[in-house]
Amino acid sequence: MSKSFAVQINRLPDDPALRAVLKYLCTTSNNLYNSTLYLARQLYFKTNQFPHGYWLCSQMKQNPNMRALYANAAQQTCITVGEAFKSFKALLKLWRRGELPHKPKPPHYRKSGGMFQVSYPKHWLKWVDGKIKVPMGRSCKIWFNLPEIFIPFPSNLDWQTIRELQIVPRAGHFDAVWTYTSPAIAPVSLDPHKALSIDHGVDNWLTCVDTEGHSFIVDGKHLKSLNQGYNKRIATIKEGKDQSFWCKLLDRLTSKRNRQMRHAINKAARIVVNHCLKHKIGTLVFGWNKGQKNGIKLDHKTNQKFVSIPTGKLKNRLEELCCFYGIQFIEQEESYTSQASALDLDSIPVYGEKPEGWKASGQRIRRGTYRSTSGVEVNADANGAWNIGKKAKVTGMQSTPARGVLTSPRRLRIWDLPNPLNQTQKCCNPSGEFP
Repeated sequence: MSKSFAVQINRLPDDPALRAVLKYLCTTSNNLYNSTLYLARQLYFKTNQFPHGYWLCSQMKQNPNMRALYANAAQQTCITVGEAFKSFKALLKLWRRGELPHKPKPPHYRKSGGMFQVSYPKHWLKWVDGKIKVPMGRSCKIWFNLPEIFIPFPSNLDWQTIRELQIVPRAGHFDAVWTYTSPAIAPVSLDPHKALSIDHGVDNWLTCVDTEGHSFIVDGKHLKSLNQGYNKRIATIKEGKDQSFWCKLLDRLTSKRNRQMRHAINKAARIVVNHCLKHKIGTLVFGWNKGQKNGIKLDHKTNQKFVSIPTGKLKNRLEELCCFYGIQFIEQEESYTSQASALDLDSIPVYGEKPEGWKASGQRIRRGTYRSTSGVEVNADANGAWNIGKKAKVTGMQSTPARGVLTSPRRLRIWDLPNPLNQTQKCCNPSGEFP
C-alpha cells in the first residue's frame, strides 16, 4: 500500500481581530526571512559556504523577529532560507555541468514590509471543539496579552491525518493550507509494454495516443481565453505606468489567474493518469524540448499565448503522479515529430543531426490536418504524438498505427468535467475515468 501527502486550501474568515493578528504574524515572518537571508548571503559571499537551515536557526535566536514568533514557527521560516540555498547549490552544479544556459543567482530578499507564510507542524497544534488552537510567541503574549488564536478546522478532513498548517497571505485575505496524509491506495498492476504518448500545444493542450487504439485531446482553448483576458486586463491597468507598478487589484487578478491555471493542471493530469490506470498502461511519453519557451521565436501574439500556458508545470505534475502510481515517465525530445509521417514509418532524426537530403513523406495540408503519401488525412497533432512515442523507442509504437487512432481523437473540455477533488476515490480506482 502506497502513501503520500496532499494539501487542502481554505480561506480564513474575514474577522478584523483575527486578520490583525495574522497580518502581524506574516509581517514578522517576512522580516525574519529577510534577516536570515542577509546572514546566509553574507556567509556565502565571504566564505563561499552554503548555510544549513538548522545552523541559521541557531544563529538567529536573539533576533527580535525570531522571539516575536512562536519558536517552532520561527524555525520553519529560517529553515525555508536554508532550503532556498540548497536549491541554489543544486542549480549551480547543473550550470557547471553545462545543463543550465545561465548562471543562477543567490536567493533574493523579499519586499520590505510585505508578508510571508507562517508554518506550524501538527505537534504544536491542538484540536479544541472543532477549532485548532495556534500558539503565539512570547512577545505576543506580553505585548498583546494573546497566548493563542483559533483557526476553523475543515469538516471534510480528519485531524489524525494532519501533518502541518500553513497560514499564507493572499490578495486581500489569508488562506489556511492543510498538509495531510492521503488515503492509502492499493497497488495497480500495469504493463510497461503498453504506452501513451503526448504532444502538447495551445488549442490542443495535450494530444494523447496509446498503443491500445485510443486517442483523445485535452482542449486548451478555454485556458488560452483565460490567459488572453488576464493579459488584456493587466495591460489596461498598467497603461501609462511604470513597468514595476503593482497594486491590490493586480494582486487579486493574478491570484485568481494562478488558481485557474492550477485547477486546469490538476484536471488535465488526472485525465491522463486515470486513462493509464484504466487501460493498465505502464509507460507515459511526454514530448518536450528543453528551453523551448525561453528561446521561442514565434510571432508576437502566438508567442504570448504559448509561453503563458503552464505546460511545464503540467509536465511536472504528470511526472509526480506517474511516480506515485508506478508509471514509467519518459521525457522525449520532439524535433521533426510534426513533420514526419507516422503512417509511412518515416525515420525521425534528432535536432542538429538531420541527415542530408532527409525529407518527410507527408505534409500538412491545412491547419490541424496531415496528409500521408497515400493521401490519408489524419489529425496533425495525433500524428506528432505517435511519432514522439516512436522516437522514444516505445514498444508498440514502432509499427504503423491504426488509421482511426490518428483520424478522430476524442476532445475533452476540462472545465466541463467533474472537479478532481470530488473524484478522489474514483481516480484511485484503475477502472475509473472522467466521463
